[in-house]
Amino acid sequence: MNDLNSILMEGNLTRDPVLSTTPTGTPVCNFSVGSHHLYKKDDEQRKDTSFFDVEVWAKMGENCAEYLRKGRGVRVVGRLKQDRWKDGEGRPRSRVKIVAEHVEFRPMKKKALENPEDVETDSDESTEALGAPSIGDAQTIPSVEGLRYHEDQTISKNARPGRITVL
Repeated sequence: MNDLNSILMEGNLTRDPVLSTTPTGTPVCNFSVGSHHLYKKDDEQRKDTSFFDVEVWAKMGENCAEYLRKGRGVRVVGRLKQDRWKDGEGRPRSRVKIVAEHVEFRPMKKKALENPEDVETDSDESTEALGAPSIGDAQTIPSVEGLRYHEDQTISKNARPGRITVL
């Protein structure tokens, strides 16, 4: 029996997605998401930001690479995976990433559309045009090989057109 390993998180892409393929030809898309936690301390509003690496496989990964750009909001449902290795000096290293099973494209925030340079990031990469589709463009995005776009632009398997996925 598998132990419970599930995560749901929302945030904004901190860099454009990178699409690559495995030696066997399977597409894999990687991107980073920044997520804010707001809280009050001593009557002062504070914001703590965490950054998470996300890995998306197969056709869903190709769709993420095509439609997502830096600054775009996403909701990711998936599982945590720990990679372990030894560095050049033989010391054990590890990192935890999210392997996405479901990615929902969120509407672009007005601030990100007007000033993409103001989007918080964890890198110095330059911002390309934010060409990802918005909610109003959902009907122009074709359904692709077993994946359907919902009215809120959720990409999932076995979805019916026009149905909004509740997470």
